[in-house]
Amino acid sequence: MSNNIGKIKAPCRYDFVGSFLRPDYLKKARADFEKGDITAEQLKEVEDKAILDLVAKQKKAGYHIITDGEFRRATWHLDFMWGFNGVGHSKTQTGLPFHGEAAMIDDTYLTGKVSVGDHPFVEHFKFVKALEDDNTAAKQTIPAPAQFLEQMIMPFALENTKKYYDDTEKLVQDIAKGYRKVIADLYAVGCRNIQFDDCSWGMIVDPNAKAIFEVDDAGLEDIKRLLLRINNLAIEGKPEDLVITTHVCRGNFHSTYASSGAYDSVAETLFAGENVSAYYLEFDDERSGGFEPLKAVSGDKKVVLGLITSKKPELEDKQAVIDRIHEAAKYISLDRLCLSPQCGFASCEIGNKLTEDEQWAKLALVKEIAEEVWG
Repeated sequence: MSNNIGKIKAPCRYDFVGSFLRPDYLKKARADFEKGDITAEQLKEVEDKAILDLVAKQKKAGYHIITDGEFRRATWHLDFMWGFNGVGHSKTQTGLPFHGEAAMIDDTYLTGKVSVGDHPFVEHFKFVKALEDDNTAAKQTIPAPAQFLEQMIMPFALENTKKYYDDTEKLVQDIAKGYRKVIADLYAVGCRNIQFDDCSWGMIVDPNAKAIFEVDDAGLEDIKRLLLRINNLAIEGKPEDLVITTHVCRGNFHSTYASSGAYDSVAETLFAGENVSAYYLEFDDERSGGFEPLKAVSGDKKVVLGLITSKKPELEDKQAVIDRIHEAAKYISLDRLCLSPQCGFASCEIGNKLTEDEQWAKLALVKEIAEEVWG
């Protein structure tokens, strides 16, 4: 392990969410593996090369957090779930509804009771951990426990889930227990930065949330409390020097989105009640609403403003972003704010509609703005 354990903590003043555009040679290797043309070991060699190259670029860009770009995954969230016992998946026929496009990612569902042994993401992290230096620390991104739970209790999944869990509370406890083990295992190999990626809150704030979840007002409030509780249960007992943060997303597939809505209706639940150190929040367009809900961010928790979009190649106006940072500082002090793109650049292998050069230009702009605002 490097000697900088605990020295660099997420979030940094200029930061990123975690996923990066896959190089073409990695996409080809994945396709070749799926066809049976190369072995798992050969695919891993290609992944290793791509990650080494990515981390070198992250360092060259001046970032203090490094990730594997999620290069070993098909999607930002489902691969993590597949690492648990009792979770199965198959090629989708219909996909998930995004704005203007269906996300053709695997249907994922329960096949038994949820538990976890040696999760593959722990080995994935060790590879990135070994690349740390005095100026960088590795971050592990995983879907939030709430995201895992939501996957199994959405109306389309609930009938199948009830085959294995007649009581949602039992499922909550099993998922949280599994997360506590994975978190402990990551910590044991030197991880001090874990980011929960969580689209469940993005769906909760959508104007159609009650229809999506097939509940009334009271039922939606129950779901909010349930999502908060499972996240906090999973965090319970974590070591003091382990930083856990939450990234709230409204969907990110091939530059499209799944939901819209301001943070107002979840601020007093999520921002006030979740036991994390910081929130990475989307604020790249009008779908995210205003900054006023940031008043609810409790304690000394930080907020990473996602003011630079990862969905479009055009660079934002620097002064306009600076002005928005100062607008947000009316509701939470400037020293508790940071800056990042609103989401990753490739939540799935397909990636967003921009080039690698445009991706790095976005990150250069984030750093430039942050250094001007905070010095």
